[in-house]
Amino acid sequence: MKILHVIGQRPEKTGSGVYLQAIAKESKKQGHQNYLVAGVPLNKIPESENIPPDCCQYVHFESDHLNFPVTGMSDVMPYKSSLFKELKGERLDAYKTVFKKTLERAVNLYKPDIIHTHHLLVLTALTRQLFPDMPIVTTCHGTDLRQYNNCEHLRGFVKKHCRQLDMIIALTEDQIRNIIKLYDISPDRICTVSGGYDDQIFYRIPKTFNSKVHILYAGKFNLSKGVPWLLKSLAKIQDHNWHLHMAGSGRGPEFEDCIDLIKKLGPKVTNHGYVTHHRLSALMKKAHIQMLPSFFEGLPLVLFEGLASGCRIITNNLSGFDEIFGGAKRETVDLIQLPALETIDQPYQKDEEWLQDELAGKIVKMMSNVKECPDFDDPQAEKIVSQYIWKKIFKRILSVYQDTIHERTGRIH
Repeated sequence: MKILHVIGQRPEKTGSGVYLQAIAKESKKQGHQNYLVAGVPLNKIPESENIPPDCCQYVHFESDHLNFPVTGMSDVMPYKSSLFKELKGERLDAYKTVFKKTLERAVNLYKPDIIHTHHLLVLTALTRQLFPDMPIVTTCHGTDLRQYNNCEHLRGFVKKHCRQLDMIIALTEDQIRNIIKLYDISPDRICTVSGGYDDQIFYRIPKTFNSKVHILYAGKFNLSKGVPWLLKSLAKIQDHNWHLHMAGSGRGPEFEDCIDLIKKLGPKVTNHGYVTHHRLSALMKKAHIQMLPSFFEGLPLVLFEGLASGCRIITNNLSGFDEIFGGAKRETVDLIQLPALETIDQPYQKDEEWLQDELAGKIVKMMSNVKECPDFDDPQAEKIVSQYIWKKIFKRILSVYQDTIHERTGRIH
């Protein structure tokens, strides 16, 4: 089978890029051919073990044709980016024109059996408009729903063409309900296939406790990820024996604010910066507790990676989280119930003190669990992670490909 993967941002960065690379890796193992269309900065061509250079077509941002940075599905990306709310007028026309030429060139050159796009937004809508007779499957990553909500000027074009997709892959059942509501898409054209993790990299080894609890945060350093909240909460419990490992990066004023808060905690924090998957795996094998204090997420693969590596988890009870992680013991995965938020990813200022006290208390309680037993014994948590290895995830996605091609063309792959 020939699969054309389409993503509007850098395929070697962020969760959706990890997802795409993992699917390409598993499909390659099974003898399928992978091709790629992606948006990248000028002169920054990503390397991929699973998609050869001659099977890739790139749209170059910060170039003569697109004189602005890569548009990011999050407003703060781990690399230089521009906002979808700024994608209008001549900028939007140029975006569509350049991607149109690149997509047409890729389809004519590779002649794929199916196109797998990422995010229910402009690029997916454009792909459907250009190839009305081509089988197209799209994965919704959650961040696209936030952009759809925030970018009224894009909704008409996006909704018109995304409603004509053959199949949409949602990450959770809760996400399916949001897609139906926002895009008015029939539920029989949406299925649930979660994200996953690489069990060859992320796996458990025995954890030990030698007087200090190691805490890990992995992700972007910004406000919507809850990083200032985490750092201020830890400042309230500095008398406890913990050490925080920060793995990630960011840009702009919010990133600088996070760095200032890290510095205030002094030697109790190690900032590792952006790390590879293998380095992240090593940090997770050492950490006792993994934090994800984000106020908005699609489905962060980092939680599967951490739980598979033996980390206890503290995170907010966001959309779909209870559906997936709710069966684990509270001593293993603690889901925080948030108060009403002022925006989709920002709390009210009046709740900040309460949030800090709540999170600090959760951390102290989880540290107590670690001291009592560094390795958790939770069969349900083990069952959860066993269901989300990429091999099993791709098996479900492959079934979606085959059904979609058969329904569209009558051919069986």
